[in-house]
Amino acid sequence: MTEDSLPRIVGFLCKWCSYAGADLAGVSRLKMPASLVPIRVMCSSRVNPLFVLKAFLSGADGILVTGCHPGDCHYQDGNYYTRRRFALTQKIFKELGLEADRIRLSWISASEGKRFVDVVTEFTENLKTMGKNSIKAEIFL
Repeated sequence: MTEDSLPRIVGFLCKWCSYAGADLAGVSRLKMPASLVPIRVMCSSRVNPLFVLKAFLSGADGILVTGCHPGDCHYQDGNYYTRRRFALTQKIFKELGLEADRIRLSWISASEGKRFVDVVTEFTENLKTMGKNSIKAEIFL
C-alpha cells in the first residue's frame, strides 16, 4: 500500500485525553495507518464546525474529532458541547449534500492507545471504500 492510496484524515484531538492516547499508541509502537494528520486542541469543544467544513472543502478525505469520555472532561462539560456541535455539523453536511459519513466523533481516553489505533484503522478502511474526497473548493487553498 502506497502513501497515495491512503485517505487523508484531519484529526482534531483533545490535548488531555485523545492526544495522550495517540502518544501512548506511538510509545507502545502499535501499528496504524499513516493517514492521520493530528491537530491538538485544548478541548474537543473548541472544534468549530467551520474548522471541520474548511478541512473537508480543502481536500481532506475524512475528519476525526476525538475527546475525553463524557463525564471525564478536564473542562467539566466540554464533551457535551462537542456532542451537540457534532450533531449540528452532521446536519450541516447533509443539508449541503456532503457525505456525513466522512466525519466521525470518538471518545478516547489517555489510557486507550489501542482504542485510538482501532478507531483510526477502522475509519481509514471506511474511507478507502468511499474513495477520495471529490470536493475541493479552490477558495480555501
